[in-house]
Amino acid sequence: MKILPVEKIREADAFTIENEPVDSIDLMERAASKVYDWFMKRCKTKEVSVKIFCGIGNNGGDGLALARMLFFTGIIPQVFVVRFSDKMSRDCEMNFNRLKEETETPMYDIFSEDDFPLINDKDIVVDAIFGSGLNRNIEGFAAELIKHLNDNNAIRIAIDIPSGLHALGSQQTTDNETTSQQVETRQLHHENKQYVIDTSKKYNSQPSIFKADYTLSFQFPKLAFMFPENDAFVGRWEVLDIGLHKDFIDNVETLNFYTTEDMAMPILRKRTKFSHKGTYGHALLVAGSSGKTGAALLAAEACLRTGVGLLTAHLPKDALLPMQIYLPEAMTSIDKSETHCTEIDDIIPYTAIGVGPGIGKNAETATLLKKIIQEATQPLVLDADALNIISENPTWLSFLPDNTILTPHPKEFERLFGKTNNSYERLELQRKMSVTHNIIIVLKGAHTAITFPNGTCFFNSTGNPGMATAGSGDVLTGMILSLLAQRYTPQEASLLGVYLHGKAGDDAAKEIGENSMIARDIIVNIKLKTES
Repeated sequence: MKILPVEKIREADAFTIENEPVDSIDLMERAASKVYDWFMKRCKTKEVSVKIFCGIGNNGGDGLALARMLFFTGIIPQVFVVRFSDKMSRDCEMNFNRLKEETETPMYDIFSEDDFPLINDKDIVVDAIFGSGLNRNIEGFAAELIKHLNDNNAIRIAIDIPSGLHALGSQQTTDNETTSQQVETRQLHHENKQYVIDTSKKYNSQPSIFKADYTLSFQFPKLAFMFPENDAFVGRWEVLDIGLHKDFIDNVETLNFYTTEDMAMPILRKRTKFSHKGTYGHALLVAGSSGKTGAALLAAEACLRTGVGLLTAHLPKDALLPMQIYLPEAMTSIDKSETHCTEIDDIIPYTAIGVGPGIGKNAETATLLKKIIQEATQPLVLDADALNIISENPTWLSFLPDNTILTPHPKEFERLFGKTNNSYERLELQRKMSVTHNIIIVLKGAHTAITFPNGTCFFNSTGNPGMATAGSGDVLTGMILSLLAQRYTPQEASLLGVYLHGKAGDDAAKEIGENSMIARDIIVNIKLKTES
């Protein structure tokens, strides 16, 4: 799924209007009907209190159209028009007049703080004030209104994007602004108690951004949704297909994508009848040091579980027995050192090499890593202490083989490439480093971001907070190594590996819950099923 900047979304609207063809007001009607459908699937009773706050642009027009649809269903919303200007957009004004003339919906104008309505905890508050075209911070009474709407426990729904949030997501917020998380299930207490919404809410000191429980984005996700500092505002988000023209969507260029199942799973190859273990490659995993044998075990098991034909784990001597007992399917190459990896006789026989899980930062280990980087002709994936070693030797970045895969978490990324002020700046730095060094960077997180040497970025759609546990990254390294050894391209291996890793985590969470997950649960749930 493509992630488009605001100007491209406007072009998509215009192309659809011209080439479908469809009038803009009818396209707005289509968008509002998708919000209405989403709402009605979750609302099992008409006895709900809905307050819709509408701006005077097209986002406000969406809210006004929604109000009319709800009215004719028997849900009577209250509509509040935020009059921060005296001029409405054409389509907004048309829907305003239709609502006024065709229904008996209660409608109120907001000109100042004196006009703010009381918000009850049982209300459903719909934000249709500012859309994705907003390019400045909200000020004046509109900012105070946003603060007022956030200062309660009502269910909050944002149409297209939370008002005040820039679509690029480049607002500068600090870690200490997001102070707490309240997880709860809230039920509107009406007579039949049928309207149930689960909500995760984070509270942020920034007053001028609407804090949604649910964000309903039209046709495309927004880049802002991918950044952790915006989680407090976006809540749970969904993309509503409003039928923008397929020709435009197929042909429009973008640097940002959201990896969905229909993008990732077709990469997975079906095995042939007469294949054998040699068909699926021979991986070399350089891992482990004194006290960190577990990282090697996890990465090795994940590698085998992801389908590699042969795996050789190069280990310090004291890791040999644990590996042979825990994972007899793996072959071993034993270092001369008892405690850390120092040398490897020959790397030529292997189809892919992974280095990093648990190796430590011993000077001899660093020398070995440098040798592998300089001599390898096979695809490489580097993780954990391999990245920490490179961060202490930054000139090594310049001689990484093309399409080497680095899998840092945010702190490792910072040590490698430097600090940034926010996630948007970090993304642009990540993109720049991929292009500059001709490498693939897998920045791990809630929407793991994968940047390629051509500047494109793919945000992952799978995974959950239960995967924030020791060893999860080692599992990912093993999975990517396995795919590389099976001769998937580095681009395919990183994209598919990250998706499958998150999917395995999601399946594990369904079985035992996020709080109980450990890295081995991810491995157990790795499933590589192809269509027959």
